[in-house]
Amino acid sequence: MTANTNAPPHVVIIGGGFGGLYAARTLRRAPVRLTLVDRRNHHLFQPLLYQVATADLNPSDIAAPIRRILRKQANATVLLAEVTAIDAPSRRITLDDGESIAYDYLIVATGATHSYFGQDEWARHAPGLKTIEDALEIRRRVLYAFEAAEREDDEAARRAWLNFVVVGGGPTGVELAGAIADLARRSLVRDFRKIDPSIAHVVLVEAADRILGAFSPELSEKAKLQLEGLGVEVRLKAKVTAIDDHGVTLGPDRLAARTVLWGAGVQASPLARSLGAPLDRAGRVKVNRDLTIPDHPEVTVIGDLAAVEQDGGKPVPGVAPAAMQGGRHAARNIERAIAGRPLEPFRYVDKGSLATIGRAAAVADFGKVKLTGLLAWLAWLFIHVLFLIGFRNRFGVLMSWGYAYLMAHKGAALITGDVAPLEQRRHTEATPEAVKS
Repeated sequence: MTANTNAPPHVVIIGGGFGGLYAARTLRRAPVRLTLVDRRNHHLFQPLLYQVATADLNPSDIAAPIRRILRKQANATVLLAEVTAIDAPSRRITLDDGESIAYDYLIVATGATHSYFGQDEWARHAPGLKTIEDALEIRRRVLYAFEAAEREDDEAARRAWLNFVVVGGGPTGVELAGAIADLARRSLVRDFRKIDPSIAHVVLVEAADRILGAFSPELSEKAKLQLEGLGVEVRLKAKVTAIDDHGVTLGPDRLAARTVLWGAGVQASPLARSLGAPLDRAGRVKVNRDLTIPDHPEVTVIGDLAAVEQDGGKPVPGVAPAAMQGGRHAARNIERAIAGRPLEPFRYVDKGSLATIGRAAAVADFGKVKLTGLLAWLAWLFIHVLFLIGFRNRFGVLMSWGYAYLMAHKGAALITGDVAPLEQRRHTEATPEAVKS
């Protein structure tokens, strides 16, 4: 069969996150055929995922179908499938059903997943937060802990249900810890008869000497003080050595807690290994300065999957703005390649970092301008609403936030899924045999 030499170049994008979606939209007027492949049918606004986990928002508030986002883009096709392998020399990808798709240009934006630093057995005891399913599981565990405490007659067992440990002092861990403290002290405080939810003990565990390591030491300290003002205990220089169904071990110390959440590490998507390119310790692809991989200028890797350095050797952070910029850059370089022009190096523009801690509490680092408290929280709110996809999402999030702020209620405080496994676990004795099972 003879190839159609008049057909426009075929661009395949793997992943419908920030990087992949921004690449696709940047190519909307380019003379290309575009295929975007994702194993989920929706784009997820991950920075607000913790608010689904803590009952502030519903999943539909922070997600939108990829087909709907790209439906007016005539050159784009969306496929719901998982890519299992990339054959760079042959310029083909393989899907989970065995189908093979050829490409002229490839953008790989499959992101990262949880890393338990070689202790994968901890995952069942301490779920991480990357997907809607993760968020709903965390919400189920957190809300069920209060329900179990309400039914518990033994004081020690009740305290264990009301202890919450969050491992990892990055933005995800800080936001989860603050949101759980706010949930206990404001939203649930009048909902129970036997227990007082406000006495819930939230512990944030960080192995380094400060939380929010990407921020300035000054803002890290202010974030710590704001967390402590919410009632969160912050433990620094504390390394987790064991996690089981009844708590966490930190060296010689033991924290009894029936709810442990993980926000300490990430590992690049395993798809990176099939590229045949060099990887760093976290499994990210060591890309060239233009984000292409060695020996294959037609393959670009962006977002959390790419290990790329800024001028001066500082690594580009794995945050949403970096993925957006990488997606736009990859698309524009494809347009340059089609036009016969040389590729340009990627230059990340750091527009600042934000982390929310609780109601009207946050930190924001915009270089010379640093904000804390209410001003930082307002900046965080404005920027996150601005980047939400679609008017419905923005409107829904603003309504949910406004209701929660004024009424101190969590509109999404629903326990979904099967609670039977948790109920059975409630009656399990804390024996070595039970822990191993």
